Amino acid sequence: MKRGAVRRGSRRLVGGLRVRLVVTFVLVALVSAVTATALAYRDARTAVLQRTQNTAVNDLRERVAAVGAGLDLPPDQRSLSRFAAKVSEGLGARVVVARHQDLTAVSDAYADTEGRITAELRAAVRSGDGARFQRVQWRGDPYLVVGTPVTYADGDRRTSGLEVFVITDLRAERDDTAALLDSVRAGTVPVVVLAALLALLAAGTVLRPVRKLGRATRELAAGDLGSRVAVRGHDELADLARTFNETADALQASDAELRAQEAKARRFVADVSHELRTPLTAMTMVATVLEEDADQLPPDAAHAARTVGAETARLSRLVEDLMEISRFDAGAIRLDATVTDLADTVRASLALRGWTDRVSVELREDVRAVVDRRRIDVIVANLVGNALRHGAPPVTVTLAAPGGDRVTLEVADRGPGLPPEARERVFDRFYKADTARTRSTPEGGDRGGGGLGENESFGQGGFGQGSGLGMAIALENARLHGGTIEVAERPEGGAVFTLRLPLRHPEEEEAGDG
Repeated sequence: MKRGAVRRGSRRLVGGLRVRLVVTFVLVALVSAVTATALAYRDARTAVLQRTQNTAVNDLRERVAAVGAGLDLPPDQRSLSRFAAKVSEGLGARVVVARHQDLTAVSDAYADTEGRITAELRAAVRSGDGARFQRVQWRGDPYLVVGTPVTYADGDRRTSGLEVFVITDLRAERDDTAALLDSVRAGTVPVVVLAALLALLAAGTVLRPVRKLGRATRELAAGDLGSRVAVRGHDELADLARTFNETADALQASDAELRAQEAKARRFVADVSHELRTPLTAMTMVATVLEEDADQLPPDAAHAARTVGAETARLSRLVEDLMEISRFDAGAIRLDATVTDLADTVRASLALRGWTDRVSVELREDVRAVVDRRRIDVIVANLVGNALRHGAPPVTVTLAAPGGDRVTLEVADRGPGLPPEARERVFDRFYKADTARTRSTPEGGDRGGGGLGENESFGQGGFGQGSGLGMAIALENARLHGGTIEVAERPEGGAVFTLRLPLRHPEEEEAGDG
């Protein structure tokens, strides 16, 4: 699950970076294109209008100077109309309006000029400060209106009261700037497409090393400590790849060192256990002889003989458990799986140790599976032995198959139970819990008889105590079958240990798996 999550996260990361890079490039290109378009449109429009304004002002001044020399002031309506017509002749299609006090003459009798010459422009021209212009919208179309006062030619620049206005149509200029804007807009699309293509190329260049680094990281997380990334260039990605390789080298070196130390520790435990078996065999023989003759010895000597026998047996079980744990750590354990009736296996395990009268059972019949019968016996012996030794009656063993693919074996007691910190560590090797759950007696030794499956996994040292490896061995055997063991507190008091195993049916070929 973790590997899949890492892989999916890496894919999302690469995909997200690619999308963000492309979107960033496109946005930058789009903003640049829009900005360039706006600036080009503004500058082009300003240039066109400025040129038109300057031309209109200069043309009006020249025509007024040329025609106004022959005009008698004050003019009448006829002479004023003739003046307006002559000024218009040199200005092309522009409309000329001449005003003198209450008289007004228009070069085009059909032109509507009232809506295009504003009061503000008239007031500015009437002030006599030279030519004035104003752009106006009339009936949805743009116009440029230029006005100028006519002055006397005597040198003192006095106004004569005659005002001339020329109206210039700006629709052609508007169309020219609109055409320019359309052409720039049309050029934005290929710019954005080109930016997207460049973004894809850049994303491939940037993300290719990231993708390789992600693949190497997944391989490293999967256990391939030899995974490395090729370092190319001297940029930040190359520094990242170099750092990854250095980290992988350090991790590989640390792993090799830890594996070597672990192997040495396993060999040490196995060697020590093996070396202890020979003297323990001799000690067991001597202790057995002493126990057999204990009734003929004085009380103190008899007690010492029984104590030596019990402690020698406990030491023998410890050595056997250490050898079993070392085989688990070395991966040398193999299942000898056969078709097994689990209910019969539980009953046989209890009967072998004389626990039948001390334990109540609720066993579902006909629960058959392919398991290693000896290792299931070890699990049952450890769970039931601990319940008898550390709990309180009644001790109940329940075998059930709640689902179609799993089987559960519960061992419950009515003792003081286990505190939360003990439940979390009860399967740790050599873990010793509080003495409140210790119920071994000097006279009887470990209750439940001998054998590999009777080791205590908690309880504080003393006469008759187990090796502290029993529950760890039980859990390892459960895992070997693909199952687990859980511990919980019963609502009515006491502890309950639950073995959960996958229910592999007899028709499945499971024999010989490791």
